[in-house]
Amino acid sequence: MRKYKHLFFDLDRTLYDFDANNRNTLHRLFHEFNFSDNGNVDFDTFMDIYRPINLALWEKYKRKEISKETLNLRRFADTLKACGLKEEFAGDFASNYLKISPSQKRLLPGTVSTLQYLSKSYKLHIITNGFEEVQYPKMVRCGLMPFFRHIITSEKAGAQKPAPEIFKYALDLTGASPENALMIGDDPVADIEGAFRQGMDQAWLSANDDACTITPTYRIAALKELISIL
Repeated sequence: MRKYKHLFFDLDRTLYDFDANNRNTLHRLFHEFNFSDNGNVDFDTFMDIYRPINLALWEKYKRKEISKETLNLRRFADTLKACGLKEEFAGDFASNYLKISPSQKRLLPGTVSTLQYLSKSYKLHIITNGFEEVQYPKMVRCGLMPFFRHIITSEKAGAQKPAPEIFKYALDLTGASPENALMIGDDPVADIEGAFRQGMDQAWLSANDDACTITPTYRIAALKELISIL
């Protein structure tokens, strides 16, 4: 087994329960804006419409075709329009989303105990594609900051996973090398393929029968499995 010195973690859906927290945030805003009283659409339908719109815009953002400000506004403007709701609320909805979402604190099972164990023997870092103004506050409120030496965001690195530039930036910043670093994440492309291309070992967090174009160094169904591996 390789001797690792640095462990790089993705944040959303790896440590932070993004799906549950995101749903809670949108549910709160949906009702605060009284969309539930409109009668044309319920919250579940709103979410079914929002998800593919948001995903498509994130892909454009990753390709640097749109700015993060455009992404944040359009994902709600396009959703409201598709739901038959007033698009004029999109700006306030988007602004409130960025304010409220970092207040959600739900972590994935085993996150704190696993980080407590690993931080005794390894240097831990975050590599995330999320917005800086969202990622930092939610890590603070979730109590995650003390575990990590460096927080590498795509904005800071000037590139998004799986681009090689963000991994090179992370390695240079932390003083790590591909040989002594392990990437842990849930996304088979952004986290696993991205790290693989840089010569880094990878631990893929996947509890489902998802496919990956490469065979990861490790495949885990839960974070706590890292304890037995490392």
